[in-house]
Amino acid sequence: MTRGTGTTETGVPGAGVRLSGWGPPTGTERLLHETAAAGDRDAMLDALARSTLYVLVARLHADTPGYAPLLTAHPDPVTPGRMCVTAHTSGTLPPWHPEWVSETIDLDGLRRRWPDGVRWLVINPGTPYAVTVAAGPGRRRAWQKAHDRSPGPPTGLLVTHGAGPLHGPLAHGLALGAHLAVHNGLVWNELGATYQGYSTDRARLRNPWGVLDRAAYRKTLEALLTTRLVGRTYESVLQVRSTLAVRLGRTPTVPEWSAALTRRRPAPAEAAEAQEALRLAVTYEGRLRADGALGADERVDTLAAFDYGRAVNLARWGLSARFCVPHEAEQAIVHAGALSRSAYRSWEDFSAGYALGRVLRFDGEDYGDYYRSNVTAHRLLTESGGSPWRNIPWR
Repeated sequence: MTRGTGTTETGVPGAGVRLSGWGPPTGTERLLHETAAAGDRDAMLDALARSTLYVLVARLHADTPGYAPLLTAHPDPVTPGRMCVTAHTSGTLPPWHPEWVSETIDLDGLRRRWPDGVRWLVINPGTPYAVTVAAGPGRRRAWQKAHDRSPGPPTGLLVTHGAGPLHGPLAHGLALGAHLAVHNGLVWNELGATYQGYSTDRARLRNPWGVLDRAAYRKTLEALLTTRLVGRTYESVLQVRSTLAVRLGRTPTVPEWSAALTRRRPAPAEAAEAQEALRLAVTYEGRLRADGALGADERVDTLAAFDYGRAVNLARWGLSARFCVPHEAEQAIVHAGALSRSAYRSWEDFSAGYALGRVLRFDGEDYGDYYRSNVTAHRLLTESGGSPWRNIPWR
C-alpha cells in the first residue's frame, strides 16, 4: 500500500526525493508526460488545467484559518543548483504523514501564490512521470489563460492507481466506495495521503456529517458499519417484502406487499410513511431496471450497501483529515467488505442496494445528478474491463 518514504532537508516528505514502488501511471500522469514529451506547451498547460494538482502543506498551516502561505521552493531533483516549486497529481503523492497534508491547487492558484525569483515548476518530482514546466513571469500569464479556458478536472471516470491495492480484502473493501470515486473522477483504490485534499475532506466531514474530531469520526463510522443511517422506514419496508418473498417463494406483487404492511397495524402517520416508502421504492426500482442498473427479475432487499459504501469513503476522508491513522482506516474498510459480502450476493446486487439507498435519501424524484451518477458508475463498474468489480471476486 505504501510507496516508499523520503524527507528532504526541509522536512517536507517526498519533496525532491525519488520514491519507490510506482506502478503504471493513471491517465493524468500519462497525459502530462506525453504532452510534455511532445513539446506542445499549450497542450501540456491544457492538460495541467484539467488535472487535480496537490501541494504539500504543514498541517499546522492548513489548520490556521485564513492562512495561505506562499508556495515553498525546493532544490530541483534533476538539475543541481536550480530551485523549483513542486506539485503532485493524485497518483504520485508521497505516503501519509501525520503532520504534512496535501491540498488541492490549480494553475491559477499556483500563479497567485508563486514565490518571487523561482522560475520552474516540477510536477511529480522523483518519479518516472516527472514534468518540468517553465514558470517565469511571461509563462505564468499563459497559465492564467489555460485556467480560464479549461472546464476543470473531468468527473464520471473510473481511475485506478496501478500501485494501489488491486486484489484481496482491502481492494474489495475500497471497491465498495467506487460509486463516489467514479462520480468525482478520483482514484478508487488509494488509501494514503488524501482523498480530495485535506481542507476539502475536513469540510466534507464537517458538513453534512458533523464530524469535527476523532471521537465524532469514530461514532459516525460505527453508525455506518451497523447500518443505522440508511433510513429506518425504508429498510423496514424492504424487509417486509423480503420476508414475504421467502414465505411465498417468489417476489410479492405490489398489492401483496402493501397489504403486508397494512397488517402490521401501525399508527396512521407511520402507515402513510410506510406506503410512501413503498411507492418510492417501486418507482425507483422500475427506473433502475429500465436503465440497466437492476435486473428485470431482481429486487433490493436491503439498503445496507449505502451505509457500507459511505463507511469506506468516510474512512478515506478520515484518514485524509487525520482523524485516524492508516491501519485504522484499513481495518474499517476491510470490515465493511466482510459485512457487505454477508448482506449481498454480487457486485451488481450491492450496486443496486447502494443506488436505491442514495436516491431514496437525496434525489427527491428529480432523477437528477444523484440518480444519473449512480447509473453512470454502475455501467462503468460492471462493464469496464479494468473495473475492480470485473477483477475482484465478490466472495
